[in-house]
Amino acid sequence: MAVALAAALAGCTVSAPEPLPTAGGDGIDLDVGPRAAFVDADATGVTIADGDDWTLPDWVRPAANSGYFSEEADASELVAVRSVDLSWRQLRPTPDEVLDRTSSGDAQGMGFDALDAQLRQPGDFWMRIFASGEDWAPEWVAKECGVSSYGPDYDGERHLPIWDECVWGHLMDTYRMLFVDLGLAADPRLRFVYVPGAFTWAEYDYEMVTAAADAGELDERAYLDWYAHAWSDLVTLFGDHADKLVFTGEDYPWGPFGAADDLLARRAVDAGMGIRTGITELSNFHLSEAPAYGSHIEPNGHMTVDESLPVHSGRYVVATENECFTDCGYSTDDVYYAVRQANLKALQLRVNWMYVVPGPSYLAEYPEQWDWLRLSLGQTAETSADAWAALRDAEDTYWAGDLESGPFDDPASWPTRPWVRNLERWLVQVDEPGSVAHRTEADVHEHVFEEDNGTAYEGLSTEVAAGDTGFALDVDPRFAAAATGRTVLKVTYFDEGAGSFAVDTAAGSSAPVARDGSGAWRTATIALPDGALAAGTRIRISLAPGADDLVVRFARLVRLDP
Repeated sequence: MAVALAAALAGCTVSAPEPLPTAGGDGIDLDVGPRAAFVDADATGVTIADGDDWTLPDWVRPAANSGYFSEEADASELVAVRSVDLSWRQLRPTPDEVLDRTSSGDAQGMGFDALDAQLRQPGDFWMRIFASGEDWAPEWVAKECGVSSYGPDYDGERHLPIWDECVWGHLMDTYRMLFVDLGLAADPRLRFVYVPGAFTWAEYDYEMVTAAADAGELDERAYLDWYAHAWSDLVTLFGDHADKLVFTGEDYPWGPFGAADDLLARRAVDAGMGIRTGITELSNFHLSEAPAYGSHIEPNGHMTVDESLPVHSGRYVVATENECFTDCGYSTDDVYYAVRQANLKALQLRVNWMYVVPGPSYLAEYPEQWDWLRLSLGQTAETSADAWAALRDAEDTYWAGDLESGPFDDPASWPTRPWVRNLERWLVQVDEPGSVAHRTEADVHEHVFEEDNGTAYEGLSTEVAAGDTGFALDVDPRFAAAATGRTVLKVTYFDEGAGSFAVDTAAGSSAPVARDGSGAWRTATIALPDGALAAGTRIRISLAPGADDLVVRFARLVRLDP
């Protein structure tokens, strides 16, 4: 009897999966400092150059767990993380508990090589599993679960209800087989994976959720019951590698359940995974109040970021995608402005990974701006070479008009709604008597890409007639503590009017910056007195007595020593 049982068990033994294909590195050295020479203050204490200045000291290197990712690696642009894209149907064409590693697949009009073929390619990678589409999911799933699809979406695809417990269970089985049983989650080449694999472009929007609710086939309770365990399912599955999970949804998602679905992206992050947005190109819209990133609009209109959140610990992925400037149905006649603002917005959200496509992202056209971004991604107040403030008033039209719910239904919570003041990273412009900054029409941009992106007044002005003769700036104490050597302040200003300005610190004042009325945007690099930040964390850009008003668009404090 024992012999017969042993023989039967032996006959039913499931063999271990074949090991993952391996490949060497792609040879791309990412330990690369600035590609442009740093513009320092000259012997007079001031250097003036036309336009913006994105240069950094030569000691700066990329932060850990940061960088560019794309569909393909590109050594010339230091893009070292390529994609591995798969469809669910490609991996599980049958209900059998085995992955198909040799068949090709497709989704979103793209063709995918077999799993093993993609893994044989050299270098690190990120992943998407296109799961929810009617043509992406295994045909047997809909039949076994007795579900129908919803849609079509704006790309013409219909989608299965991923919130259905049967559908979700089969998808989790596939994730387990791929990432746990096959060991892919532990593969050091895998940097991160977008989850859950729904809906259009595997970006978790609410178009299909709303379609199901409108059809009377999904109610709030059923959806929230599924949502309550979905992300902990994934985090538990990935275990020690859960920091490779990146949720692709967003807060305030235009969902069908009102306030009940407002903060669901934050709940996914709280479950223990990273976060990604795909639309920082619309740099004024919807991402000012972004709880999953810890970004909050204060009563004075400034945005603050809660960097104590685990998602900003350096362990997780905080990502965005900046490639749709003259692509994805968008166009603009001022590409540089759009690129600059999208990248500033990304850094305001404390992003550490950026999806780029070298051509559509205009990497070659604006190399200094992109190089600055590369070396800024993932830095902290303690490690960053600079702290900055982009002075502006911009309209976040998502929060315009009457609000049915949300954090700003009390008018006192944001009196100037929907106007957001500045983009800031460890340098904060402060309105106080004598230093109130005023809106100016020196550089106005309306409806870049689309009407939702609102109006932006770039640059703020003094108002000498009202007694406001400068700009007060508070330096984050953590940055100040790290800036023990020489520091300069780079001030981008509109060069008109007469009279000079200087930078006042607790350790004294800088050399004056003279204006010559060129009518152009210029950047002055201004040496600060020794010990300026040790003496105090307040600095002020101050007009000389009798000087005309000054418009400042950007202030960037740079520490010259590591």
